[in-house]
Amino acid sequence: MPPVALVVDDSMLVRHTVCRFLEERGYEVESATNGAEALQMMSCVRPDLIITDMIMPRMTGPELITALKSNPTTAAIPIVVIAGRGAAKDARLETRDDYVIFKDIDIDSQLQKALAKVFASSAC
Repeated sequence: MPPVALVVDDSMLVRHTVCRFLEERGYEVESATNGAEALQMMSCVRPDLIITDMIMPRMTGPELITALKSNPTTAAIPIVVIAGRGAAKDARLETRDDYVIFKDIDIDSQLQKALAKVFASSAC
């Protein structure tokens, strides 16, 4: 069974880019446009990885991370934060994620590094 990733971002372009990257590497990918939608999806989907934006309508990335980390069934899911320049400071202050990447730098190479780090550390 392929690993499952949940991509949460209000930008259709970023969602498409990240989803395509993950699908090309064998992931089954689900996507949501905000944290509230992502939490709703989690009642049916148990991702092995969550990639989330920081600034979104209805429920932000930090709010989503708080909800995930406070639930014992989702607390251990690796989280990669993807942030734009405007949220870079918030992304660096967020300490509950496993990796941070930035939208305005080569996303593919950053995602490759993030997956290597996240899954290398979870294998220990």
